[in-house]
Amino acid sequence: MRKITKFAVGFGVITAGLWLNNTSLFTNLDQQATILAHRGAHQTYPKEGLQNDTCTADRIYPPKHAYLENTIESIEYAFSKGADIVEFDIHRTTDGKLAVFHDWTIDCRTEGKGITQEQSMAYLKTLDLGYGYTADGGKTFPFRGKFIGAMPEISEIFEAFPAKKFLINIKSNNLTEAKMLSDKIKTLPQAQQDKLMIYGGKQKLHIQLNADLPNIITMSKPGFKACAKDYMLIGWSGYIPDTCQNNILLIPDNLKSIAWGWPNKFIKRMANVNTSVFIIDDYNGSNRSKGLPTDKAKSLIDAGYRGGIWTDDIDEF
Repeated sequence: MRKITKFAVGFGVITAGLWLNNTSLFTNLDQQATILAHRGAHQTYPKEGLQNDTCTADRIYPPKHAYLENTIESIEYAFSKGADIVEFDIHRTTDGKLAVFHDWTIDCRTEGKGITQEQSMAYLKTLDLGYGYTADGGKTFPFRGKFIGAMPEISEIFEAFPAKKFLINIKSNNLTEAKMLSDKIKTLPQAQQDKLMIYGGKQKLHIQLNADLPNIITMSKPGFKACAKDYMLIGWSGYIPDTCQNNILLIPDNLKSIAWGWPNKFIKRMANVNTSVFIIDDYNGSNRSKGLPTDKAKSLIDAGYRGGIWTDDIDEF
């Protein structure tokens, strides 16, 4: 009986210690929720059955607004609707530029054909970005002819929005592209550099970017997975593993509560190692990330959530 009592007391002490070390009751965040607009303001579409090469322009929902992703106008509108950060995508071009465009090929959205990075920026500037968009199976094309020459080069984004924050997605796994981006960023004023974050697919991009731009937050899928695994193992202690430093964490809404210290203590721990946290939609076994639905996002904010939110629907805020 005495052994059972000692065990119960010991277990209670350990449990209380874990709770005290990870509760957010005594951690206040002096900030508002941060809204990240994925692709700026863009035309949304059903996510079911998507593959890497699925054309999404020919399956959009009936348009609710007049903007197309990755354009100056789209970014400007996203900020006007309350975005704190806008995400955009880049590809290198044959004439040494970085085109702001999502798809690996230009076939889906434009009248052109071919791999995006095998084109010159001069040629990409002649294309109609709205050419392929349709919500009714090709009966009508509501954006055709309205976005000719609208594909920006990255310098245009930096010049148009010098005081704004961006998350830049490198669409290839090529280190040359990462080096081009880091060289471009180094030409910017330090205050503007400090407003940028970068992510890409492979860990080697993350490593090179960290070496070239040590103060900029970067992410790769392997790096994110390593942080998540390591933090789940030792995060209960309050120690933040090295894999979580200078990182971006995308936390599915249905898994957020298993993070040690969620929400405020977790967010503050990550901020202390220069890592940003964003909630995305529920994980359902797919590797594809989706923005948090607007109703869920607003409910979290109303409940006092002060971390990051990744949205595909900035027009609804």
